[in-house]
Amino acid sequence: MTSRIPRDSRLRLVRPRPLAAAPSAVNERRPRRPAPRPPEGTPAPAELARMARSGLAAAARVARWADNALGPGRDVATADGKATLSDATAERAAADLGLTTDRVRADWDTARLAGLVEVHGDSARPGWRLRAWNRDDSAVLRGWVALFDAWSLASPEPGDQEPGAVAEVVSAMPQVLSFLQLSAGPVPVEQLLDLLRQRVTELRTERCEVPYGAGSEPATPLAPVLSADADPAEPAHNAELAPLLDWALHALAAVGALTCGSGQATLTPLGSWAVWVKLEQICVAAQSPAGNIEQSAEAMLRGCAQLRPNAARAEYRAWLAARTVGSAVAELLLAARGDDALLRGLAFEALRVVGAPAEPDVRAVVDEPALRPYALLWLAEHDGVDPEDAHEVLTRQEATWLWVDTAAAVADHGEAPMLVRHLESALQPTVPALLTEVRAVGHPRTVQVLVALAAAHPDPALAKAVRRAAFQVHTGGS
Repeated sequence: MTSRIPRDSRLRLVRPRPLAAAPSAVNERRPRRPAPRPPEGTPAPAELARMARSGLAAAARVARWADNALGPGRDVATADGKATLSDATAERAAADLGLTTDRVRADWDTARLAGLVEVHGDSARPGWRLRAWNRDDSAVLRGWVALFDAWSLASPEPGDQEPGAVAEVVSAMPQVLSFLQLSAGPVPVEQLLDLLRQRVTELRTERCEVPYGAGSEPATPLAPVLSADADPAEPAHNAELAPLLDWALHALAAVGALTCGSGQATLTPLGSWAVWVKLEQICVAAQSPAGNIEQSAEAMLRGCAQLRPNAARAEYRAWLAARTVGSAVAELLLAARGDDALLRGLAFEALRVVGAPAEPDVRAVVDEPALRPYALLWLAEHDGVDPEDAHEVLTRQEATWLWVDTAAAVADHGEAPMLVRHLESALQPTVPALLTEVRAVGHPRTVQVLVALAAAHPDPALAKAVRRAAFQVHTGGS
């Protein structure tokens, strides 16, 4: 009788192919949309870059100082692992540059937000934009746009305001900025306040929050309360929002996006150009077949699942442009925590498009088992490791867990031959070794993956061994 012991089938040690890179059956060849022209009066890119270099000159100076003074083997940059400049380093920089420590800290924070310096743990290194600062206008403009996107982090939040109220205003400001851009000139702050109130009301309505009556408890931090010096004829909501709008406008002015004075606000040429770019990205997404700009992160990722990598990244960029960085990253991580492994991988592809601003949030999920391998790979690539070598940061167990998670995505969304080919990306040299480690890794989808693999594999002996392993995992046997 022929032995039914599974053969010691060798597996080729190859890099796994990202699911998002799988070719789509859909023909994506569409007529190219003509390159949009910025509004009349917008300075040329070289002039915009000159403005950005001027506005970020102090930040670039501190970043260059850090590059020279805080290199490998020299003093550490931070004391708390959170990118806060240590007292000793701030004092040393102030002495070397002839600045106050407060000025050094402010310029350091600006340099981080603009990507001129990157902090990893207690060490700092120059960002790629600093290396290209004097020769690449696009790198300079990207750095300024990164600072513009993080405007709410550039100035301390009002200490006397509820965090929820601040978050609502931050979410509403893109519409205010769009109005400023379309106005192409000074706009009274009172008019912006009315617009902000309308947008915040829309946000509350979208969350199904109902107004409360007299004597009841407020439903949100933005409860209508009249200040002592408020005009009784003014909507109470405006009185509540006025200090928050004042903070937002001054924070945007601090990054060079607008100017305030005489009760009016005006976008700077850089601010107007940046808002126009983001509006254009939204328009491109709205005209694309996918058109996921209005969707939640989960729906957007599902819509991008069948797109080729470049088309998917374009959708990610447009979706991100319509949201604040913080809320977009939080929504992507929420989608990654779901049951669909494909969305988990795509969420981290979208986070790669976000780049440096997502680093604190990605670092914060490293201890979550379901997200850990993805987060470690993201962080390794962010730290400059070649994507082809990034998998080396994973332990054997983490790599096996990721293999099972990717197999679950293939089983749910791919075809049987693709699942069989997925065997080639396993680290284990033999099928029995793979099955042993897969059974031990504890992935919640292990049984389903093994059952699907057994059903798909053409080798009867191997399929039987895989089914036996699935049964043992299901029953808790060895």
